[in-house]
Amino acid sequence: MRRALTVLATILMLAALAAPAAAADARRTPVVRAVEKVSPAVVNITAVGETVTSAFPFPNDIIGRWFGNMQGLKRKQRRNNLGSGVIIDGKNALVLTNAHVVAGADTIRVRLHDTRVFQAELLGSNLDFDLAVLRLKNAKNLPETPMGDSGDILIGETVIAIGNPYGFSHTVTTGVVSALNRSIQTKRGAMGNFIQTDAAINPGNSGGPLLNINGSLIGVNTAILADGEGIGFAIPINKARLVVEELLTTGKVAPVWLGLTGQDIDQGTAHYFSLPTLNGLLISEVYPDTPAEAATLQPGDVLLSINGRAVIDKDDYLTKLRGMTRKERVRLDLFRSGKRFSVTLRPRAVDVSLALSLARDVWGMKLDGNRNGGVLVTEVLPKSPAARLGIKRGDIIHRIGNVGLRTKDDLIPAVLMNRLQGKVFLNVQREGRIYHVPLEL
Repeated sequence: MRRALTVLATILMLAALAAPAAAADARRTPVVRAVEKVSPAVVNITAVGETVTSAFPFPNDIIGRWFGNMQGLKRKQRRNNLGSGVIIDGKNALVLTNAHVVAGADTIRVRLHDTRVFQAELLGSNLDFDLAVLRLKNAKNLPETPMGDSGDILIGETVIAIGNPYGFSHTVTTGVVSALNRSIQTKRGAMGNFIQTDAAINPGNSGGPLLNINGSLIGVNTAILADGEGIGFAIPINKARLVVEELLTTGKVAPVWLGLTGQDIDQGTAHYFSLPTLNGLLISEVYPDTPAEAATLQPGDVLLSINGRAVIDKDDYLTKLRGMTRKERVRLDLFRSGKRFSVTLRPRAVDVSLALSLARDVWGMKLDGNRNGGVLVTEVLPKSPAARLGIKRGDIIHRIGNVGLRTKDDLIPAVLMNRLQGKVFLNVQREGRIYHVPLEL
């Protein structure tokens, strides 16, 4: 009897010892395991830059009245940007983050989950895609985050965000994928193809990872709506991969085009071409030796969607074009002669020579670089939009639409973003004065 009681007591003691372990295993949910796997590769970024402001916090007329020539005095201020990032290549010490986190930074400091701190160099950045790649200096034995696939994301699936909101290091929030292919309006214009999530994303989360339940990186957290609750956005990782590849290869991401121009569809146009909808882009010209020509597109075709996302009008088309890279395959759905069809192509990078050629063909101006900023008008074609406006040889153009021109390179986004517009405003310098004038096609 005594022996049986001893055995029973031993069994009960072992069961009591095993119970906490079993309970702990039950608490280690997929979310917990994903966070444990990825947290070591999530970093806190402090980007320090310098801004120049007026030394006087008064309106210009008051400064001039009371301080005279002192109103030109400036004050330098140090500015700290806080954000997040994720190590995507431990061997090469590469960190992926948002471009706006490190924009204008003189020094970038990165703090790891294990409390190590490294200085970082900026390898490449692109504000249109809001992505940047950093390299940690003298860093060894680094973790990295496994890459996922944003091409098979499910609306409603669980996602996890890790970041440093308001300086609170390695904060974890969870939610679901609310929607895909979202477009949002930013200071740089409309941007598209975002993952929308209700996982809490606050200032400081920018650049941090969005993970699926397996702990794989499927997005880079990038934006919140100031007046919205439970609405955050992330850049799909498949898009980020292509951007990172270009940034590491060339330090920048080349703007692209398909080789076509087009116009919005109105009731008369829809009736004439027997079109089923007013949405889309009516192709008016296909340029030779371009992806559009190679895909056998023709004037009169209607571009209905890009990669399954409906094209509403020419502005929507330009927004979607801004979100493309030259390495990706793009599927276009079109309408021709009463039938729908699809083609697949790769966009082509736009260089300065092509931008100059388009400026000549579309607006009738031959342009060149200018030593003191802006671009110089070297010739105006007869009967062109530029000639009708009164643009003259020797004029200097400092802005086309909302794109400022400092060098010829700035013509690339200026032409791509404004070439389909019926009217575009120019800032033109002539004889020391700058005029704001409308150029109409």
